[in-house]
Amino acid sequence: MTPKVEGTGLSFRTFRSKAAGPDVSFHIYAPPAYKADPTRRLPVVYWLHGSGGGVAGIARLSALLDDAIAAGRCPPLFMVFVNGLRMGMYVDWANGQVPLETIIIHELLPHIDANWPTIGSRDGRLLDGFSMGGYGAGRLGFLYPELFGSVSMMGAGPMQERLERTPRASGVVAADLLVEVYGGSQERFEAVSPRRYAEQNAETLSRNSRLRLVIGDQDETYQNNRAFHEHLTRLKIPHDWIVLPGVGHNPIGLLAALGDRHWAFYREAFARHGT
Repeated sequence: MTPKVEGTGLSFRTFRSKAAGPDVSFHIYAPPAYKADPTRRLPVVYWLHGSGGGVAGIARLSALLDDAIAAGRCPPLFMVFVNGLRMGMYVDWANGQVPLETIIIHELLPHIDANWPTIGSRDGRLLDGFSMGGYGAGRLGFLYPELFGSVSMMGAGPMQERLERTPRASGVVAADLLVEVYGGSQERFEAVSPRRYAEQNAETLSRNSRLRLVIGDQDETYQNNRAFHEHLTRLKIPHDWIVLPGVGHNPIGLLAALGDRHWAFYREAFARHGT
């Protein structure tokens, strides 16, 4: 559970998780089009936050989205702000204590589709996220291409092949994360990584998915993201590779530097539905 955030078009909701046991919280943004016609089916963006919990950014992101929809730069859509915990990594933990992937894929998605008028197909779903959330968007989007037609990874990490050191954490922190989430196994970290899932589903991703990698050239994760971009290129998986000059590891800075290119990705992702 997270604290409730007040903001433009935002609602704080919970559902009972069979996988986790207790209630699980999330926030959802609904556009004015939903209030005007509650039966109109709309696409959904699932936003995955970075490490630390992500609550502080929800109101700002929903306001930016609301402004873009009002200006006609973004189609009307729902945005679900997923509760990824402080360092949940959007993966089922090796020790079984945090089944986060199971909660998101097998509980949250069906819950959203059952309670809001969504376009309940891969072409109506987009995964987006920053930092840890960019890593999560990559691994879930590449593992479940039948569920998500578009995937956006911004300032994503950890994108390296082995979790030994990270640009934004000491070796000790990386080692602790490896033990807590991945059972101390580099092999498990590799097996559930976006790199591995890209290899496994390269044909499907190259044929049916819209993908992008966004990174600032002053971001400490730049080299790891560039290596991942080169990995996708070797696999012949088409994707947008966007490097933003002078931008560091900052989600609002990335969105500001992207400008309309950010909303264009959403427009193109959902264009086939006429939204």
